[in-house]
Amino acid sequence: MMSRNTMKVARSVVGHMGPRYFSTASARGGATTLLNGSPFKGDKVVVTWMRFPALGARNASTLALGDRQQEEDKKKVHGGTTGSTSAAGGGGNNNDKAIMSYWGVEPTKVTKEDGSEWRWNCFRPWETYKADLSIDLKKHHAPVTFLDKVAYWTVKALRFPTDIFFQRRYGCRAMMLETVAAVPGMVGGLLLHCKSLRRFEHSGGWIKALLEEAENERMHLMTFMEVAQPRWYERALVFTVQGVFFNAYFLAYLTSPKFAHRIVGYLEEEAIHSYTEFLKELDKGNIENVPAPAIAIDYWRLPANSTLRDVVVVVRADEAHHRDVNHFASDIHYQGHELKEAPAPIGYH
Repeated sequence: MMSRNTMKVARSVVGHMGPRYFSTASARGGATTLLNGSPFKGDKVVVTWMRFPALGARNASTLALGDRQQEEDKKKVHGGTTGSTSAAGGGGNNNDKAIMSYWGVEPTKVTKEDGSEWRWNCFRPWETYKADLSIDLKKHHAPVTFLDKVAYWTVKALRFPTDIFFQRRYGCRAMMLETVAAVPGMVGGLLLHCKSLRRFEHSGGWIKALLEEAENERMHLMTFMEVAQPRWYERALVFTVQGVFFNAYFLAYLTSPKFAHRIVGYLEEEAIHSYTEFLKELDKGNIENVPAPAIAIDYWRLPANSTLRDVVVVVRADEAHHRDVNHFASDIHYQGHELKEAPAPIGYH
């Protein structure tokens, strides 16, 4: 009786679930052990679990349809015609926009004020600015405390091998140093971001300010890449120096943010000195004053006839602003406060 009832239950379950999930087959003869461990003889129902993809047959057919639609869209785009799907889901008029992706994400088209197409994807017109050239370039933070002196002499020690390696090749020197200068802002912003998440608190805008600094330094690199092309051993040097400096600065910021920001302040002071020497070589004619790269003209909103000297001047002004921001951040910590207690100088170029 028990075995017959069990067989009926099994058949009922199979009948309700259907062939989509199970397949059934009858077997005769022999003995089969049920789930409860008791032997079962006679007609048996062998239940086999059919493994399907996690998305199921219905979803699979949808994906296949999407793939076909994507291929059709690609053909239309490469063929020079507009897509048949508009932003509003309308018909295939010529005014409809071509969807470049199956997910409906269209590339943004940005134009300049004169209506010409914006050629840069790494930054947008609203991220450009005119450099503040009135900033005091001679300001210096005199090291007083022990940590200040350590930071100051650490930077001075790093300058010695740099001078030997690059000598008066200031174009290549600037390009290589910017690969390192863009690291502190990113590291500081990352750690403040994680701290804000852990403590459920605001950052006072300092995350954005430090990331702005990192992005600005990276744009310096993108600019000088147009002026000086690195050699193979200089590229290898970037891997080594950046890897060592990133981890060292990461540990320094975790240990003492005031020390880390002070180091960057002194690094920026050295950068101002290097760019001042760069300008002297340009004025002497030892370095050709070539036309400014197009990316620099758009990023700093320079006149169309600007030269390399104009680029160095605005870059030096940026470094002076980074100097002030990092010394200011270090002073906040020295006074026993956290950065979030003082509004960050966002947009301070």
